[in-house]
Amino acid sequence: MSGDRAAFMLDRMREAAFDAHRFVAGAEKTAFMQDVILQRAVGMSLLMTSELTVQLITKYPEFLEEHPEFPWDSMRGMRNRIAHGYFDIDLEKVWATAQIEAMDIVDKIDAIRHWRAQGE
Repeated sequence: MSGDRAAFMLDRMREAAFDAHRFVAGAEKTAFMQDVILQRAVGMSLLMTSELTVQLITKYPEFLEEHPEFPWDSMRGMRNRIAHGYFDIDLEKVWATAQIEAMDIVDKIDAIRHWRAQGE
């Protein structure tokens, strides 16, 4: 990966994905489905994560080739669904993404951002 800007974008992506997960950690799904403020906080965090994905794809296409372990198409798709879905956002998908996939993204970013610390 080239450039400090790309590293900055990855760090921001990690922060937003972590926030999405943190907001739902310990919450019950039924509570999430009834709490519009929580839904919007999680949705915005996922939107930020996926918008940064689109920027990485656009500005650093070589990064995609170097890191096929990321679900790039799904991440870009999440951005489009949230940004353009408004009141038709699938809250089941948002819940599942925040619960599981967001931390998977955090872990993947941690792995590539700290690969030298692991001795590779």
